[in-house]
Formats: sequence, C-alpha cells, structure tokens
Amino acid sequence: MSDKLLPPSGPGRPKDPAKRQAILEAAKTLFLRRGYDGSSMDVIAAEAGVSKLTVYSHFTDKETLFSAAVKAKCEEQLPELLFELAEGVPVESVLLNIGRGFHGLISSRESIELHRLMVALGSQDPKLAKIFFDAGPQRILHEMEHLLTQVDQRGLLQIAKPLNAAEHFFCLIKGGINFRLMCGCGEPLEAAAAEAHVHEVVELFIRAYRP
Repeated sequence: MSDKLLPPSGPGRPKDPAKRQAILEAAKTLFLRRGYDGSSMDVIAAEAGVSKLTVYSHFTDKETLFSAAVKAKCEEQLPELLFELAEGVPVESVLLNIGRGFHGLISSRESIELHRLMVALGSQDPKLAKIFFDAGPQRILHEMEHLLTQVDQRGLLQIAKPLNAAEHFFCLIKGGINFRLMCGCGEPLEAAAAEAHVHEVVELFIRAYRP
C-alpha cells in the first residue's frame, strides 16, 4: 500500500488516544531522523508499535500525519489556551506567557532540526513546505492575530494591523539567537537570559502599541 492510499473507513471501535500519541511521537522522531521521504507509514507504524492499518485509521495519509506532527509540536509549547484574553488578566502577562512558550519552541532541538529540514526541502517540494507552514507558523500567527484583535477592541493597546503586529512580536522573540542556532554557531539562552529577553521584547512591544 502506498503512503497516500487510504483503506476504506467505517464504523468501529473508538480510536485509542494513547496509540494516536505514540504515532505522533514516532512520526516526529522519524521525520527528523530520516527526513520526509525516508519515513514511510510502515516505518512509522513499527516505531510506534502499532499496525499500519492503525496509523491509517488515525491519519489518512503521510501528509496528514506530517501536518499533525508539526501542529502537535507547536501545541506542546503554545497551547491555544495561552492566546485567550481572560477578563482582568493584564495583557502584559498574556504576552509574556506567549513569548516564553514561543521562545522555548523555536529554541528546542526538534524545532531547529525541523526548520533545517524544511529549508532543505522547501524548494524541492513546495506542497510539503505549505503543509508545514500552515500547521505550524501560520496557525500560531492566526492565534496571535485573533488575540491582538481583541486587545485592540478592548482598548488595551492600539493595534491597527494585528497580523503585522503578530509578525513583529514573533520576529522580536526570535532575535539574532535563533539565526545563530539555525546556523549551528550558537547555544540556546540560559533560563535567566531567556526570561530577560522575553521581558525586553514584551516591554518594547507594549511601548510601540500603547494608546
């Protein structure tokens, strides 16, 4: 069976969340270790300790699994809950939590290796690059855009272009250290330095958009 061939679906037992998680973990490991083309559904099933039919019952094809693996990695550090603007919670606190989560995500070994993989594959497989972008960076940007729209509507900050502001925020969090990590000529910031960096970015962002 090819990686894109989907077995007939139908009613049956509920899907096992533990098996789904095992498949996602196996996929994340293998996509980084073997690349996208080198990670067949057979190999992922063996790594996860499940049958290939089980993999297909959770994820219809390899592209869907890749997208889910990217999304799962992002949600580990940036769950949707972080982008909620609860009544009475200072916007600075919300931005600090998002900044910490994003910085932790982009500084992780898995994230660095995945970005390097996509840089190598992007020109060869634009469709795969779009799957990656939609599942990871685009999802995070949309969540942040929605949050900043609410921030503007409540008058907490004055943000005429929430999507642009979201991009500015994440670019500031990435800073120069992320480029050095991508090039392999730097080390992740120590905890205290990372916290100071996130605080500096949030303070700068709030000053820029203060009413």
